[in-house]
Amino acid sequence: MPEVSNIIVWIILGGVSGWIASMIAGKDAKMGILANIIVGIIGAFIGGWVAGLLGLGPATGLNIWSFIVSIAGALILLWIIGIVSKR
Repeated sequence: MPEVSNIIVWIILGGVSGWIASMIAGKDAKMGILANIIVGIIGAFIGGWVAGLLGLGPATGLNIWSFIVSIAGALILLWIIGIVSKR
């Protein structure tokens, strides 16, 4: 079971990366803090998966690389959501 501190780090990293990604994507006004956290956390998984496929190494811990990977993954997620919601 993950430690409480790890969960708090996931929430903070997810919230900040989701917020930055939503600003880059121009969706910040449409998203609340909970949506930013969810997009950021799911984006971290997506970004880590894509980084692994590209051989760029895993995102581990609270560092700049993990932050970049999380933002990139959140942008991918927002792009996919945008495509699906247009249909």
